[in-house]
Amino acid sequence: MRNYSRKLRSAGVAACICSAALGDNASSQTAGSFTVATGWLHVAPQSSATPLTVESVGGMTVNQQLPGTGAHATSTDTMGITTEYYVTDHVGVATLIGLPLTVNLVGDGALGKYGTLGSTRPVPPAVVLRYHLFEAQSKFRPFVGLGVNYTWFTQVRTTNSKFITDNLGPGGSAHASLSSSWNPVFEIGANYAITKHWSVGAAVGYVPLKTHLTLDGTTANGTHIVSRSTIRINPINVFLNVAYTF
Repeated sequence: MRNYSRKLRSAGVAACICSAALGDNASSQTAGSFTVATGWLHVAPQSSATPLTVESVGGMTVNQQLPGTGAHATSTDTMGITTEYYVTDHVGVATLIGLPLTVNLVGDGALGKYGTLGSTRPVPPAVVLRYHLFEAQSKFRPFVGLGVNYTWFTQVRTTNSKFITDNLGPGGSAHASLSSSWNPVFEIGANYAITKHWSVGAAVGYVPLKTHLTLDGTTANGTHIVSRSTIRINPINVFLNVAYTF
């Protein structure tokens, strides 16, 4: 009888240990939970630009297109940060941001000889509605997302002195600006739970982003020249991260 009691007590202890272990490993990505993730964000623009068009010279309309001119934005890396609130076990609302990054604009075609024409620091926060597959207790959970992004550009600079001199003459100067825009966001990814709170994840996002470049130039004698181009940046973003769920 004593041996039987000992067996019952041992079985009870084992059951408690197993229950605790299972509870600790269960995913906490359930309705009402909140996740913060950070990691490496790679931004790879799939960009192109329309030919540079001289719209006006000294206030007079010209609208002269410079054939064979183009440009593209370079890839860059930064630290990404996302937060997500789980409205249900399957639906979450995520915010996507990144630390400030620098993107260079490089000449193509007839402008290729100049190399880097200028640079900017885009600010592209986004809000995405995600749908997570499988049950909340699953370690591996793929998701798809659809959202909206607002991008604006700071510190837009023309940095190539030869490009400025060739187009505005010696002593000329140029100031560039890029228009801001609202854009859709498409996202796919997956998370893998290591413990109840910690997980690793990967996501790939696509933003069909278009901006209008305005180049305001002034020659040495004060003649004002305005040129414009439309740049399609269309970045593919890859985000590898570590996350903690509260």
